[in-house]
Amino acid sequence: MDRRELADFLRRSRERLRPADVGLPDGPRRRTPGLRREEVATLTGMSADYYIRLEQARGPQPSPQILAALARALGLGDDERDHLYLLAGHRPPAGRQAGETISPALRHLLDRLADTPAQILGDLGDVLAQNCLAEELFGGVCTVSEHGRNIVWRWFTDPVVRGAYPVEEWEHYGRQHVADLRAAVARRSHDEAAVRLVRRLRDVSEEFVRLWELHEVGVRRSSRMRVVHPVVGTVDLMCERLLTPNEDQQLLIFTPPDGSPYTAQLELLRSATGVVPGLSPVPFTASAATSAAPVTVAT
Repeated sequence: MDRRELADFLRRSRERLRPADVGLPDGPRRRTPGLRREEVATLTGMSADYYIRLEQARGPQPSPQILAALARALGLGDDERDHLYLLAGHRPPAGRQAGETISPALRHLLDRLADTPAQILGDLGDVLAQNCLAEELFGGVCTVSEHGRNIVWRWFTDPVVRGAYPVEEWEHYGRQHVADLRAAVARRSHDEAAVRLVRRLRDVSEEFVRLWELHEVGVRRSSRMRVVHPVVGTVDLMCERLLTPNEDQQLLIFTPPDGSPYTAQLELLRSATGVVPGLSPVPFTASAATSAAPVTVAT
């Protein structure tokens, strides 16, 4: 907890507000700009003495509940709220979620990556969109079932998915999937969607239960994978994950390792399948047909 910086931030934020901004009357003439300390204390439901000590850098560490009340009372934006939490020595609350809504800018970027396989995933592993080359390399995903496009669900329930990976690597990929899901579930504070996915996986896969109970956590930011494709053979790829500001979506970009021969294989795949730069990204819908490529997921 940085008491001096917290005190200064609270004072500056208070001085930027007018009584009318928070629904209070102006009252008698004010000697200093902004709200009075007692007014902030009333708005947050704390004692005036407690708030005064915070502004004087001599108060105890405020709880997350107190910080949430201060953020509302002072009209802080998301970035300011997160700054408040960090100064008080707490982890900021989870940011706003985009859900399945992909921003136009992110769709545009996906479309421009015509010579590189790329996907957009939700934080629980739902494939939201992919460009044409990714569809040709990994295959399409039908979303008729609730978790039909979820890469963790498919890994533990669909033997076809594993067929595109060497058997000796299955344990490694399974543990990666579970460790990454663990982190996402915690970030979401075990919300309904996360709880339902984990419950269904536990119901259908003893392997998932075994790995889940290890309680391994590991957010995948970059990794290496091998895909066995019926047209171009085994392709070795680096997977780089770029997080969006909403945190519940990520852009996955698949590139050959530097100096590897796999660049030529991707070029061969583009030629063999007729992928044309500039085509629109392929969204995953209930009517999406599975392509002839192996139904493979990022690991």
